[in-house]
Amino acid sequence: MNQNKINWPVTLLLVLGTILILFPLYLTVTIALKTPQEMADSLLALPKSFNLDNFAKAIEMTNFFNALTNSTLITVSVVVLTLLTNSMVAYAIARNFHKKFYKILFYYFVSAMFVPFPIIMLPIVKQTSAWGLDNLGGLIVLYVVYGLAFNVFLYVGYIKSIPKELEEAAIMDGASTWGVFWRVIFPLLAPMNATVAIFTTLWAWNDFMLPLVIISDRDLATLPLVQYIFQGQFSTNYNLAFASYLMALLPMIVVYIFAQKWIISGVTKGAIK
Repeated sequence: MNQNKINWPVTLLLVLGTILILFPLYLTVTIALKTPQEMADSLLALPKSFNLDNFAKAIEMTNFFNALTNSTLITVSVVVLTLLTNSMVAYAIARNFHKKFYKILFYYFVSAMFVPFPIIMLPIVKQTSAWGLDNLGGLIVLYVVYGLAFNVFLYVGYIKSIPKELEEAAIMDGASTWGVFWRVIFPLLAPMNATVAIFTTLWAWNDFMLPLVIISDRDLATLPLVQYIFQGQFSTNYNLAFASYLMALLPMIVVYIFAQKWIISGVTKGAIK
């Protein structure tokens, strides 16, 4: 059998997938660098000159660096708190799954994944306002809580695959329950921690709906929220909007470039484990 034979169906699918990904990105970059007149003349053509004024205007209109600070603070805080708290909850459930209470608790958390956000949106808005949580702190808490269902589902399955003998050996050496978790279990959760961190980062950074209904102070707006400023009642300033989209996308690209080794390794090991 010829090992060098080209698999044309797979090759065509890869080429088509590449085009579907690169074409919108090409449009985003070119529109962000064009003037409104150039975009009206030809949408697909390259810009005649690199018009960086769009980026300067977008930064000014959106108060970009303030929104960037807010999004960064929220994302970093949510990722750290999610990894610390969700893994502990999942460990308690996984190691006591034979008990009825913990089994019910697990299915209770998992069932939350099937509750659409619009159903609980208005009660959440009213409750956060009454408790004074309509700010960045409240938003961080909500992200950690809302991510609990999916993350517990991932963690429990992974923790069950870790041999209990490792914990028993640590207990025999005098380790407490906290010591067993932090010194034995948590380091072994590195692949799953990477997977959870990836999903949480993308969600917290790109989410629009939750900040929209929770945050009322413009100074606390996140990047997805301030980009809504370009959407008018009858028209959209696409040149400035796409420039803002590129700037909001850039931090995630930088994170991926520097962390791609851990990202790919975490997703692969997490799936195999």
